[in-house]
Amino acid sequence: MSAKLDRLIRQLKETFGDRIGAPALLLGQVTIVVPEQNYLEVALRLRDDPALRFEQLMDLGGIDYSEFTGYQGKRFAAVSQLLSITHNWRLTVKVFAEDDKFPVVSSVMDIWNSANWYEREAFDMFGIHFEGHVDLRRILTDYGFVGHPYRKDFPLSGYVEMRYDPEQQRVVYQPVTIEPREVTPRIVREETYAKGGGRG
Repeated sequence: MSAKLDRLIRQLKETFGDRIGAPALLLGQVTIVVPEQNYLEVALRLRDDPALRFEQLMDLGGIDYSEFTGYQGKRFAAVSQLLSITHNWRLTVKVFAEDDKFPVVSSVMDIWNSANWYEREAFDMFGIHFEGHVDLRRILTDYGFVGHPYRKDFPLSGYVEMRYDPEQQRVVYQPVTIEPREVTPRIVREETYAKGGGRG
């Protein structure tokens, strides 16, 4: 571990104590898990504490852990990627929703305004509700879309498709026109391939 990351881990432990999980070094980056009840307090301190100074939220997304092999914890998490320009270090912050059936975590939009569209995307794709978000509505799917496409239990094929109808001058739904089929890769074995007759 580099001296800089070691210093960051020590600083996180000193600043937050048991309000966060033990910082872990994964793939060259420090990751912390924050209980939902401490999430806003920790996020604000991460931004404002001069010893940490994570001024920028670079990304925020959702994760559905329901099909992770051997995993026994909560199903949905919101994961933030933070950057400190002052100290030139990065941090991954995970917060798990307490309820798997109706996942809710606090919005950090008032702390980092870049969270606005990221949280809307996580809501749209995973169904994670961000409490306190001022405009939580779908951002990638249609307004009438049912379900959340990045959830592991979302069906791989649907029953309706959407298209623009120029006569009605609006978007319409219709039954799926593509026949369902299973695509099995075909292995081509050319007898002459090994003798130099194939592409080389």
